[in-house]
Amino acid sequence: MCGVKAVVEKKLVADSPLEAALLDLLSHRVAGDPDNASVTYTDLSPRELSARLEHRGMSVSGEPIRQWMSAKKLRLRRIHKVLSCGHSPERDEQFKQIASLIKTYRANGNPYFSIDSKAKEFLGQLYRKGRVRTSEAFCAFDHDFPSLAEGVVIPHGIYDLERNRGHLNLGRSHDTTQFACDSLCWYWNRIGKRCYPDASSILLLCDCGGSNAANKYIFKYDLQRLADRIGIEIRMAHYPSYCSKYNPIERRFFPHVGRACEGMLFDSIETVVDLMRKTSTTTGLKTTVNVISRPYLTGRHATDEIKRNLKIVADDTLPKWNYRAIPQNPTVVS
Repeated sequence: MCGVKAVVEKKLVADSPLEAALLDLLSHRVAGDPDNASVTYTDLSPRELSARLEHRGMSVSGEPIRQWMSAKKLRLRRIHKVLSCGHSPERDEQFKQIASLIKTYRANGNPYFSIDSKAKEFLGQLYRKGRVRTSEAFCAFDHDFPSLAEGVVIPHGIYDLERNRGHLNLGRSHDTTQFACDSLCWYWNRIGKRCYPDASSILLLCDCGGSNAANKYIFKYDLQRLADRIGIEIRMAHYPSYCSKYNPIERRFFPHVGRACEGMLFDSIETVVDLMRKTSTTTGLKTTVNVISRPYLTGRHATDEIKRNLKIVADDTLPKWNYRAIPQNPTVVS
């Protein structure tokens, strides 16, 4: 700069030579969405643009460029997972049915819970996403091979919408229909029935796949056995295919569990319990945690005899997603 100190611009003025230079730089490194002409993006950061302007004899720091890019709607954004993988033609009807059931259960003082399983986690010195304030960085293996894990954790969640309370049963084996029903049994006998001593029925909201699949006879068989064990009617209301994100537990409980654990090593089951138990919000969410160590077998299928003897009562409205398990031979256990 010939011995003359460059003046660093603090603000970009519209239609100035500096803005013209920026637009020229971006014209070579801007792309668009072929399906949406209004969407553009660039791979150049404010710092990189500042360096390129420096080569042109213009000095401006990264912050004014960031502000200018923001005004031009070139902001850092995440990809939004909002495009549906499919459509259920009876979606709206089922959503209305679920809303009606919740209204009825609330009016009658009966509990309605949202349930689901979180993704399996590995125990041990394995890397986990997220950051946490700490005096020293945690150390993990440089590879995330499952063979390095010291076990697995499968969190099965139960969220009480009325009380804004969450519970997690941590499985140590497999996410099966038996595990889901054992989780519900443990929760009801130790927490649920104390909060709802006069309940005559339980409404469970869930998606229609996984360990509580709406089209699996083995789940309905285990559900019937669960109703017999706790001695109370259980009504199921499944969210349609491609609609699992509308299950309340996915929006009102699991994200907070994830934040409570991000950036922390799951080096032991005790650590996982302690971290997840701290899940809370300023709006009153509290969390309880339990460990279920029983091993569960995969690959169970309903026999023809099981199918014939099922006592599940289907609703008149969308029976594939709405049905009840009524206690037949109650054997209430704790």
